[in-house]
Amino acid sequence: MSEPAVKVTRGPIVESVHRVDVAVADNAGRVLFWLGDPDKLTYWRSCAKPIQAVPVVETGAAGRFGFDDQEIAVMCASHSGEDVHIRTVASILRKIGLTDDALSCGVHPPLDAASADRLVACGVGPWQLHCNCSGKHAAMLAIAVHMGYPPAGYFRQDHPVQRLMLHEVSVFAGLPEDDIVIGVDGCGVPVFGLPLSAMARAFATLASPDRLAATDTARADAARRICNAMRAYPHMVAGTGRFTTALMQVAGDRLVAKSGAEGVYCVGILGQGLGVAVKVEDGNARASAPVVVEALAQMGVLHAHHLEALAGHHHPHVFNHRGEIVGNVIPDFKLRSDH
Repeated sequence: MSEPAVKVTRGPIVESVHRVDVAVADNAGRVLFWLGDPDKLTYWRSCAKPIQAVPVVETGAAGRFGFDDQEIAVMCASHSGEDVHIRTVASILRKIGLTDDALSCGVHPPLDAASADRLVACGVGPWQLHCNCSGKHAAMLAIAVHMGYPPAGYFRQDHPVQRLMLHEVSVFAGLPEDDIVIGVDGCGVPVFGLPLSAMARAFATLASPDRLAATDTARADAARRICNAMRAYPHMVAGTGRFTTALMQVAGDRLVAKSGAEGVYCVGILGQGLGVAVKVEDGNARASAPVVVEALAQMGVLHAHHLEALAGHHHPHVFNHRGEIVGNVIPDFKLRSDH
């Protein structure tokens, strides 16, 4: 059962409380630390994107089309729709001989407010490249073109690209494909339902793929490139002012991180074979960053200088409409362990 973990204050009163589940697992699937229910079943949402990008490298598509690390990073992104994101996704599509008309991710305004305002000022609406998932969709199209699959319908569950996605998730999460629940994500592709502990295991494997290397060097090498690209270009993975970008800018020498909708968040700890998966029960993302930073601090992954740099995400302020601080968002929990 989820546990109260984040308090939201206004003046002297705790106005709201967010309940949270956390799983910390190694790349063999052993749960080492937890909060609430470490085996809570939920959808992985966009936290799956780094795993879904692995086949781009593993199949040879990245080499064939000459994708650089910025392009690899945006394939893993829930990007903010800034100009650099749009240019990079467009570059991926050019390299595979397609245009943004081939995308089936849908349209929403840029997550970056300044970018959205510029579109309004120019009197134009957003297009599919602005969708935060357009990099993932471009990656799926790249796989389809490389493997000789029809690009049309690449987002459907029965398409060969989506069967490949499911297989990749199965390998990293250590679950049979039949045990993974399939839904439809916000961008229209299949989304994977699995226990938090399996998500944590997947990120442990992504960040420390030594267990993979013993049997599958191509997949292990692909995982390393994905992590290196995300860490080298954290702005491509999210954007200006975003927690994921800040976390990897501050601590990219020790972790790789990815956010998902509805309060899901995953982190892989480099070289330690550990992964962290978080789910905020009510889906409110304002609680996820404080929980992630606090959990990483309790694990000894983040130290005082990291916490100082991430203070605005660890203990965010609550503001009124005049910009005055009127409260705080405070993580208040202790990870459990059998040790």
